[in-house]
Amino acid sequence: MKALLTKAVATVIVLFARAVTAVRAAWPDEGLPSGPCVYYANHSSHGDFVLVWTVLPPRLRRRSRPVAGAEYWLKSRLNRFIGSDVFKAVLIARDRDRRTEDPVTQMVSAIDAGYSLILFPEGTRNQSDALLLPFKSGIFHLAAARPDINLVPVWISNLNRVMPKGEIVPIPLICTVTFGSALRIMPVEDKDVFLKRMQAALLALSPNTIGGRE
Repeated sequence: MKALLTKAVATVIVLFARAVTAVRAAWPDEGLPSGPCVYYANHSSHGDFVLVWTVLPPRLRRRSRPVAGAEYWLKSRLNRFIGSDVFKAVLIARDRDRRTEDPVTQMVSAIDAGYSLILFPEGTRNQSDALLLPFKSGIFHLAAARPDINLVPVWISNLNRVMPKGEIVPIPLICTVTFGSALRIMPVEDKDVFLKRMQAALLALSPNTIGGRE
């Protein structure tokens, strides 16, 4: 019974997200990796991972787990059901002093179990005028722990205008989710060099960046 309810709620979420945003996906010429990978995206709205999750083909969506804050998704029974059962999110405790698990270990365990991850390296929603905030080091430590994992940049356009900060009712606008070509960490690559390379690959997908795609 719970499995049927979970599937029904997932379907409703996908239909609602598509209805509100009229979202369209742009894929790289070579397509997406067929096996586990890390989709890493810009972060400006609470709905970002929902949109990435929504546009993935069903066979990939079923094997993709967003990385999200445990405090929010465990604060009520409804949130716990949606976060843990519907999205199967990898829930990370933001308070370092209260953590019982290492975040990188949690993400590596999900990858080793055959799942892809939806990750936001900025670490928090970007409410500034900059296109991206500096990346946190988590994506580097994850890539260093699993150097064969594909890292797929994903640019989300317009969702921050659909769900502005402080608003409850979404504003219908067309959103685009653009997937770039997969990357990997280079042998003995310095952390700062790696993070700058990942950030540059993501920025290249933005329509606001010279060379970016609409």
